[in-house]
Amino acid sequence: MFDAQPARARVFTFGLGSFKIAALLDAVDVRDNLASAFAPGQSPTTVQELAASNFIDRDRYEHCFIPTLIDTGSEKVLFDTGCGDEGSSLLECLQDLGLGPNDIDVVIITHGHPDHIGGLVKDGQLVFGRARYVFGAAEFAFWTEGNAVREARLSNRDLFRRVCAHLADQATFIAPGDEVLPGITAIDAAGHSPGLLAFLVESDGQKLLIWSDAFLHYVVSIQHPEWHADFDDHKDQAVETRKRLLKMAAEHRLLIAGHHMPFPGLGHIESANGSFRWLPVSYQLNV
Repeated sequence: MFDAQPARARVFTFGLGSFKIAALLDAVDVRDNLASAFAPGQSPTTVQELAASNFIDRDRYEHCFIPTLIDTGSEKVLFDTGCGDEGSSLLECLQDLGLGPNDIDVVIITHGHPDHIGGLVKDGQLVFGRARYVFGAAEFAFWTEGNAVREARLSNRDLFRRVCAHLADQATFIAPGDEVLPGITAIDAAGHSPGLLAFLVESDGQKLLIWSDAFLHYVVSIQHPEWHADFDDHKDQAVETRKRLLKMAAEHRLLIAGHHMPFPGLGHIESANGSFRWLPVSYQLNV
């Protein structure tokens, strides 16, 4: 007999021009309440019908956590550090690639939510001790100043101050439009968090959009970008960001890396019937 629990890889690698890229499955969480998480204020029946039409459970959903690693040939760049708790597999994913924490040259934090900064510190010590750190300036200021944090995020504010604030002297602060490294440019994706950054990666004419948490579910967030999500801090702004990024991704036929999309979190965006659909990768990256 074999174990009936789903078995999956936790690392997916591919080439983008001269860059080598890895999607790293840090954690997976199966949750209830699809409608209240991604479409509060919408009729539960409407959300359930959307789910059924896409062949997914009407209420339960799988939430993946997928940091991205890029080897540019001269530097290894890690986008976000995962959850950092007992269920976190980020370091094991790196180990699968023959890498340790001290092999990471640059850590880019897309935004300050716990599942993106939780892996920065362990037992009071920086996990990626040799790396330099990159933060969005607006995002860093939002959490460290802490004056406009909603009540539901107060513990998040305290975590950010505890694990990130002391990095200010050794960090680079960026804004949308800035080139972080050759071929990696920051893009405004604010809404889910006040200073969320996406990143456009380009090598030898091939492009990848790392949109982090601009989209939280591969059906609901993409087919109905106008619906508010409970996890978004600035909900109306998040809607406008989703609409803008969807248009950009579809028009330019971009490859997407989404932190919470189904693993490996890679796909394309198709315009369909006045809306959009997520098309997961199949063999495009293998040939």
